[in-house]
Amino acid sequence: MVEIVKEFASKKLDLLKMEVTEKSSVTAGLITFISLFAIAALFFIILFNIGLGLLIGYWLGNYAYGILIMAALYLLIIAILFLSRKSIQNTVADKIIKLINS
Repeated sequence: MVEIVKEFASKKLDLLKMEVTEKSSVTAGLITFISLFAIAALFFIILFNIGLGLLIGYWLGNYAYGILIMAALYLLIIAILFLSRKSIQNTVADKIIKLINS
């Protein structure tokens, strides 16, 4: 009887190790994908915004005005994000908890 319990415990431990390994590898892959995607998206956004700022400046006859308008737009976005920080934090925390528990 003792041998059966030892064998069961050993198999249960092996199963637990496999489950942890699977979840860890899936999470690592997801983090890698998100990081690479975020870097590529960041380069696109930066270059797009420089181009848009220069275009607005061209239309206004002064490139500095275009860059300042884009800066003001991002200042507005920062203010909105700052004011909704609690909501964003709670949403991200809930998603992480659901991801870990699934």
